[in-house]
Amino acid sequence: MPDADATPDINSPEALEKRRLAQETKDERQVWIFLAWFLFGIHIIAFVMIYAVKHAQ
Repeated sequence: MPDADATPDINSPEALEKRRLAQETKDERQVWIFLAWFLFGIHIIAFVMIYAVKHAQ
């Protein structure tokens, strides 16, 4: 029969730290993805504006 100490406590400091680091990594990845899409969108808008100016009249 396994010991009660063998099962990890989900509220132990180690488990909480591991969950916090995992969430921080996920949040950081989402920030970089958002930044990439934002910069991509700015470039698309700039190219459309350049096209519009070059083809005006």
